[in-house]
Amino acid sequence: MRKAINGLSLLVAEHLEMDVFSGHLFAFCNRDRNIIKILYWDNNGLCLWQKRLERHRFTWPESVQEVLELTSRELGWLLEGLDPLQIRGHPGLRYSTLY
Repeated sequence: MRKAINGLSLLVAEHLEMDVFSGHLFAFCNRDRNIIKILYWDNNGLCLWQKRLERHRFTWPESVQEVLELTSRELGWLLEGLDPLQIRGHPGLRYSTLY
């Protein structure tokens, strides 16, 4: 994956048809699935974060057209080498009264 900030932000805008300034994190994986790049807007500039695995591969959707929405917990699992689509934590609970 050779794209940097400009190429990835253009990909978000034109291919994904999403707003790169939305505050979302946009994750991209190379063909070998050993590099993940995460692009995001940080109030006054675009940031690009990268992680490269030396021996393993990231779990990634087969379809290049597929867009997944992950929670921060699921993103952490992905970066740790787990499959966020296979692991599910306990569902969150919301209460409006104590009793």
